[in-house]
Amino acid sequence: MGPLDIAIAGCGPGGLAVALLLKRDGHRVTLFERFEVPRPIGSGLMIQPTGLAVLEQLGLDDVVLQSGARIDRLIGQAGAAGPVVLDVNYAALGRPTAFGIGIHRASLFALLHDAVTAAGVPIVTGRTVAGSDADGAKRYLRFADGDIAGPFDLVVDALGTRTPLAPPTGHALTYGALWASLDWPDGSRFDMAALEQRYRRASTMVGVLPIGTPPNAPRPQAAFFWSLRADQLEAWRAGGLDAWKAEVLALWPACAPLLDQIIDPDQLTFAHYAHRTLRQAAEPALIHIGDAWHSASPQLGQGANMALLDAWALAKGLRESASVAEGLDHAVARRRRHIHLYQWLTAVFTPVYQSDSLVLPFIRDRLVGPLSKLWPATWIQAAMVSGLIGNPLRPLGLAMPCTEPRTVPLRDAA
Repeated sequence: MGPLDIAIAGCGPGGLAVALLLKRDGHRVTLFERFEVPRPIGSGLMIQPTGLAVLEQLGLDDVVLQSGARIDRLIGQAGAAGPVVLDVNYAALGRPTAFGIGIHRASLFALLHDAVTAAGVPIVTGRTVAGSDADGAKRYLRFADGDIAGPFDLVVDALGTRTPLAPPTGHALTYGALWASLDWPDGSRFDMAALEQRYRRASTMVGVLPIGTPPNAPRPQAAFFWSLRADQLEAWRAGGLDAWKAEVLALWPACAPLLDQIIDPDQLTFAHYAHRTLRQAAEPALIHIGDAWHSASPQLGQGANMALLDAWALAKGLRESASVAEGLDHAVARRRRHIHLYQWLTAVFTPVYQSDSLVLPFIRDRLVGPLSKLWPATWIQAAMVSGLIGNPLRPLGLAMPCTEPRTVPLRDAA
């Protein structure tokens, strides 16, 4: 194919990554963003080896390693002094290049946005997408103010779970989470190479994730999160910070220096989650990627990693095909199995850590927890967390990322 006119709706990690990939392949790319100034939403996430493999192809892996915090272990404990019921070590994979990276969403956004800007991709801001219209082999974008843009040879939907470019499907999850980005406390007992969590049954979870030093931050930070039923959010606000802090400290006293930094409820952002998978990921001149195609409980930021894999699959599909339709078919085919596998795994395991069940946490703490410390459970857990179960890299022509520092100018990166 010759150069295509491509519109990308959404400036999240998936939208920015696919814009950069398609621009480097010679296509005419335009990004559309609803905010007047593109910006990230949220606190921290984990880049897994899957996402890092794509960032390595973009020449951005070194920047990610410098901006974030290397995570070698995930550990969860029942109660303030109860048994360890989750202990995932990337070393169980037997690969020295397997690890996670805790990173602030602002850091990931900044490095992708800077690369997109340097590549000369125009970003049209203040444009709220309302829908799209097919016109033969091309497609137009419609905006909330009545304007249209196009025609485009391809529209890439990276607008997330509530995208207006796809029919509604799936369901909202009962539990969400309160998030905050806080300064890493001096002299704390937290592990700077681990995501740590504490649980009370399956209805309460508190976690601390190192996320490196975000842009313009004077020091390293931690992502702090607290699970909460969505229908209890107003009751939480009405109860006041002091009552909530006492509840957190009863579960995990070490959080005191983090809680001391929270003086206003507005420092905490509530994240709603949904579980949904489109039956049809591609239509004529339109493809959905990331959460616009498939969304679930975030599972340590797995959504961002899945979006990066979708972006790479689309670029590869178009690169190797004779038509847009064929390229979309190839992209969807290379991702469908991995996506369905993780959607199923997330649906099965989310209630174990976020639900009102009394039976599931009982089994988790007394049976699954001890057994999970034995092989092959150690490998299975690490493969699931890292996104590598189901071997998603091979169909995409990707390999495990290399941890050796590389200096690759963005314009020359493969």
